[in-house]
Amino acid sequence: MHIDASVNYHVKKPTPQAFEFDVDGILGNLISPELVTTDVKVTDLRDGNFKPNFQRDGIEFIDQASRVSDFESGSDWTGIYEQELTHLLKSHIGAKEVIVFDHTVRVDDPNAARRPARNVHNDYNMAGARQRLIDLVGEAQAEVFYKAGFGFVNVWRPIKNTIKSSPLGFIRPTSMQSDDWMDIDLIYPDRLGQILGVAANEAHEWFFKSHMTPDEAVVFNIHDSADRPHLAHSALDLPGDVHASIPRKSIESRTLVRYS
Repeated sequence: MHIDASVNYHVKKPTPQAFEFDVDGILGNLISPELVTTDVKVTDLRDGNFKPNFQRDGIEFIDQASRVSDFESGSDWTGIYEQELTHLLKSHIGAKEVIVFDHTVRVDDPNAARRPARNVHNDYNMAGARQRLIDLVGEAQAEVFYKAGFGFVNVWRPIKNTIKSSPLGFIRPTSMQSDDWMDIDLIYPDRLGQILGVAANEAHEWFFKSHMTPDEAVVFNIHDSADRPHLAHSALDLPGDVHASIPRKSIESRTLVRYS
């Protein structure tokens, strides 16, 4: 089944583009590059025949309940959840070593500290991935990861409630063209990062899974040294979102994995 949604694509320009965070020392003050809102057709995998496989497609939807039910109070849950993530990635994608280095809780509420990302993007470009690897393990160990094969893999799941608005959507990698991608800087007060923005292309095949519950997760590739596909993604704005009584809550966990 196909549904209508809208997303915010990046716009290709001859000059560098960037998100600038906490501008002028004001927490939350953001300057964004130009984005263009675009209507897209999205396939709902809940009713479809396409079942993504991580090795082939860089993404997989998994039934996996967590022992953690409260991700928003304190940090006592991190040890349990990171053990679960390590087991999940070793058993499902063949990781030999897993380093969980970030958790982000997103709430689709104007007053939330982190809202769903509404730009079509991938979390790292090549330079950003290489630098993040060194930042996490150091230059000497980074060489070990390079020789063994490594990837940055995200695990996303709903929190508390079924997702009924602003679900996470993905572009099928085989429908992407190389010139759809562009480098976007992330300028923070104390550091510089880089992501990949995505330009609009009518050939893009969008997909998602509707009504995901906290007992479901999606594992998707961000960067891979062996060229497994990486996924452009974004929150999807659906026609009925303005009537949603429960805002979307989700947690995304970023991991570094070594394969052999």
